Amino acid sequence: MPTQKLTPDIITAAIEGLEGRKTRLDGQIAELRALLSGGTAADGATADGAASTQASAPRKRKKFSAGARKRMKEAQQLRWSKIRGESEPVAPVAPEPPKAKRRISPEGMERIIAATKKRWRLAKAAKAQPAAKKAAPARKKVAAVKGAKKKAASAAAQPTT
Repeated sequence: MPTQKLTPDIITAAIEGLEGRKTRLDGQIAELRALLSGGTAADGATADGAASTQASAPRKRKKFSAGARKRMKEAQQLRWSKIRGESEPVAPVAPEPPKAKRRISPEGMERIIAATKKRWRLAKAAKAQPAAKKAAPARKKVAAVKGAKKKAASAAAQPTT
């Protein structure tokens, strides 16, 4: 059987083939390591051996309330007791009663109603004011406003009978 001469093209092709195999093997090794540690394949090393960018970034954890953690603990204990075959599962703790709903006092409700009515009156007055401004020229408008203030002040100063 004749032996082939090793040309640079053949050597280059052999190197590329072996590197391809190495990449596949590195990927498979990373997957197996991830299975060992309980993570995902992305958590392990990448094909070139460097750490993944996802693995280096800090992982954001979801925050659970104390009550949710307690319920999760009880559920996990119940599952494990069934697996171990214990006759009596862990008794769940009685849930805390919900907080009583806050109620508003009648005085508070009256204050809210009064504030709402005041806000409506101001909104209605602000709506009517631009219509008056459009009717009068700009110079007369300023004089009219000053005159209206003086009239209102004098009318307030005079006692009513």
